[in-house]
Amino acid sequence: MGLAGKHTFGSIGDTRVTFVEKKIDENRKDFLQKLLVHNGFEVIIQEEKRKTEEEPQLFTVAVTDMVFNPTIWVFERKLRTLDGRKVTQDYWNQKTEDTNPHYWKFAD
Repeated sequence: MGLAGKHTFGSIGDTRVTFVEKKIDENRKDFLQKLLVHNGFEVIIQEEKRKTEEEPQLFTVAVTDMVFNPTIWVFERKLRTLDGRKVTQDYWNQKTEDTNPHYWKFAD
Protein backbone atom coordinates (compact mmCIF):
# COMPACT_ATOMS: atom_id res chain seq x y z
CA MET A 1 0.00 0.00 0.00
CA GLY A 2 2.74 2.49 0.91
CA LEU A 3 2.04 6.20 1.32
CA ALA A 4 -1.22 6.91 -0.44
CA GLY A 5 -2.21 10.28 0.99
CA LYS A 6 -5.72 9.15 1.86
CA HIS A 7 -6.75 8.93 5.49
CA THR A 8 -8.55 5.61 5.79
CA PHE A 9 -10.28 4.63 8.96
CA GLY A 10 -12.76 2.08 10.21
CA SER A 11 -12.98 -0.58 12.89
CA ILE A 12 -11.16 -3.69 13.95
CA GLY A 13 -13.44 -5.52 16.32
CA ASP A 14 -15.00 -2.88 18.55
CA THR A 15 -12.07 -0.48 18.23
CA ARG A 16 -12.11 2.53 15.89
CA VAL A 17 -8.80 2.72 14.04
CA THR A 18 -6.85 4.50 11.36
CA PHE A 19 -5.59 1.96 8.84
CA VAL A 20 -1.88 2.27 8.13
CA GLU A 21 -1.52 -0.52 5.54
CA LYS A 22 -3.65 -3.46 4.47
CA LYS A 23 -2.79 -6.85 2.96
CA ILE A 24 0.90 -6.78 3.82
CA ASP A 25 3.28 -9.64 4.56
CA GLU A 26 4.69 -10.52 7.98
CA ASN A 27 8.03 -8.77 7.41
CA ARG A 28 6.30 -5.47 6.56
CA LYS A 29 3.89 -5.90 9.49
CA ASP A 30 6.78 -6.37 11.92
CA PHE A 31 8.64 -3.33 10.54
CA LEU A 32 5.60 -1.03 10.82
CA GLN A 33 4.60 -2.35 14.23
CA LYS A 34 8.06 -1.70 15.72
CA LEU A 35 8.29 1.75 14.13
CA LEU A 36 4.81 2.87 15.21
CA VAL A 37 5.08 1.52 18.77
CA HIS A 38 8.46 3.28 19.08
CA ASN A 39 6.71 6.52 18.09
CA GLY A 40 4.07 6.12 20.78
CA PHE A 41 1.14 4.66 18.84
CA GLU A 42 -1.09 1.84 20.00
CA VAL A 43 -0.95 -0.64 17.12
CA ILE A 44 -3.64 -3.17 16.28
CA ILE A 45 -2.87 -6.06 13.93
CA GLN A 46 -5.55 -8.06 12.13
CA GLU A 47 -4.90 -11.22 10.14
CA GLU A 48 -6.54 -11.22 6.72
CA LYS A 49 -8.72 -14.18 5.86
CA ARG A 50 -7.11 -16.70 3.51
CA LYS A 51 -9.02 -18.67 0.89
CA THR A 52 -6.71 -21.67 1.29
CA GLU A 53 -4.03 -22.72 3.75
CA GLU A 54 -1.41 -22.56 0.99
CA GLU A 55 -1.81 -18.80 0.51
CA PRO A 56 0.59 -16.62 2.50
CA GLN A 57 -0.84 -14.96 5.61
CA LEU A 58 -1.43 -11.24 5.08
CA PHE A 59 -2.08 -8.59 7.72
CA THR A 60 -3.72 -5.22 8.30
CA VAL A 61 -1.86 -2.72 10.49
CA ALA A 62 -3.83 0.03 12.19
CA VAL A 63 -3.42 2.52 15.03
CA THR A 64 -5.97 3.77 17.54
CA ASP A 65 -5.07 7.43 16.89
CA MET A 66 -7.90 8.58 14.63
CA VAL A 67 -6.03 11.63 13.30
CA PHE A 68 -2.85 9.76 12.32
CA ASN A 69 -2.12 9.95 8.60
CA PRO A 70 1.13 8.17 7.62
CA THR A 71 1.75 10.43 4.61
CA ILE A 72 1.54 13.60 6.66
CA TRP A 73 3.67 12.20 9.48
CA VAL A 74 6.40 11.03 7.08
CA PHE A 75 6.57 14.21 4.99
CA GLU A 76 6.39 16.48 8.03
CA ARG A 77 9.23 14.33 9.42
CA LYS A 78 7.42 13.62 12.71
CA LEU A 79 8.29 9.91 12.89
CA ARG A 80 11.63 8.72 14.27
CA THR A 81 13.55 5.54 13.55
CA LEU A 82 14.46 3.21 16.41
CA ASP A 83 17.83 4.99 16.66
CA GLY A 84 16.33 8.51 16.62
CA ARG A 85 16.73 9.59 12.99
CA LYS A 86 13.84 11.16 11.05
CA VAL A 87 11.84 8.75 8.88
CA THR A 88 11.87 9.50 5.14
CA GLN A 89 9.61 8.14 2.42
CA ASP A 90 12.23 5.62 1.26
CA TYR A 91 12.82 4.45 4.83
CA TRP A 92 9.05 4.04 5.37
CA ASN A 93 8.79 2.01 2.16
CA GLN A 94 11.81 -0.07 3.23
CA LYS A 95 13.82 0.88 0.15
CA THR A 96 16.81 2.07 2.18
CA GLU A 97 18.12 2.52 5.70
CA ASP A 98 19.44 5.96 4.68
CA THR A 99 17.43 8.79 6.18
CA ASN A 100 19.08 11.63 4.28
CA PRO A 101 16.44 14.38 4.11
CA HIS A 102 16.55 14.78 0.32
CA TYR A 103 13.55 13.33 -1.49
CA TRP A 104 15.26 13.37 -4.87
CA LYS A 105 18.75 12.68 -6.16
CA PHE A 106 20.76 15.02 -8.35
CA ALA A 107 22.83 13.66 -11.23
CA ASP A 108 26.55 14.21 -10.80
